[in-house]
Amino acid sequence: MKSMIGLAFVSGLALAACSPAAPETGAKPAAEAAPEAKITGVERLDPAIDAIIKPGELPVMVASGFRFVEGPLWVGDRLRFSDLMDNKLYELADGGEAKLIMDKSGGLDEMAPDSFQGSNGSIVDKDGSILMTQHGARRIVRLDDQMKLSVYLDKANGKRLNSPNDLAFTPDGALWFTDPPYGLVGQDKDLAKEQPFNAVWRHAGGKTTAVITDLPRPNGIGFSGDGKKLYISNSEPEMFVNVYDVNEDGTVSKGRRFITFPSPNPVDVPDGLEVDSAGNVWASGPGGIRIISPDGKVLGQIKTPDRAQANMIWGGADLKTLFIMAAGNVYKMRTEVAGLAPLYAKAPAK
Repeated sequence: MKSMIGLAFVSGLALAACSPAAPETGAKPAAEAAPEAKITGVERLDPAIDAIIKPGELPVMVASGFRFVEGPLWVGDRLRFSDLMDNKLYELADGGEAKLIMDKSGGLDEMAPDSFQGSNGSIVDKDGSILMTQHGARRIVRLDDQMKLSVYLDKANGKRLNSPNDLAFTPDGALWFTDPPYGLVGQDKDLAKEQPFNAVWRHAGGKTTAVITDLPRPNGIGFSGDGKKLYISNSEPEMFVNVYDVNEDGTVSKGRRFITFPSPNPVDVPDGLEVDSAGNVWASGPGGIRIISPDGKVLGQIKTPDRAQANMIWGGADLKTLFIMAAGNVYKMRTEVAGLAPLYAKAPAK
């Protein structure tokens, strides 16, 4: 995005690009190739980026051939991720090939063509089980070590959820999640939609509360290490990340723009969001993943050949391996700063 930030580009091998799109955008499905290739690299926009990503470090492809990879989670000693458009869940061990661990992971036997109805965000719960969102079934489910599934949450205020997307725990153990309508074929116009808004929800003590209701497409979610700041990415029609102060009672206040992405709305809209151990925010969006300081300054941007970087997660024993979900491919790269340790984590299998 030359209009927004200057270029200081470290390039790698050019590869073919893919272009995923939500049904309402009118763009090509993820499986179709874009006409132009893009370059892998890191735009270094501020000297501070060198302490976060070592100069010369590039994303390396570790798995490919998917339609739209999403929902990354580090589970013990391996990466778990979904193919949101192919309704499947995979695991990837270091140096190995992606292994299918669940078919129809979105909860539907049949999906609408080119829809986003597979499984998406996942998180480890305090008992070691996995909470996973299912766009198709419009719910959050729990998976145990034998991959046995049970419903965790599918309604709020007596109405079915839209399609829970991304999840995060706060230090007090409350589960927060975004609920855009991307799993509904007609999105906001779908007759099956029951919620009056696309909310950011907080689930604690058996109660599910709509904390933020004025965002058209809340998507990625993340908290500062102390849980006092909440970051939410909004995908469309305006593209931005908001930051909120989190109050002790679980409400939020002082919502404000953290970063705004320039128009027009492209294919690779803001999606996933993570916070590292130094408080930097890593946000996917037009052109790649931006690394943003706690005070809102863009320090750098990671680019892959794919036209969208949907999401990311840190893994490895030191949480310094960043896994990037990029359209039909999965990449990894080393970072100098570790990711923020999750509230609950799963130990490697013995």
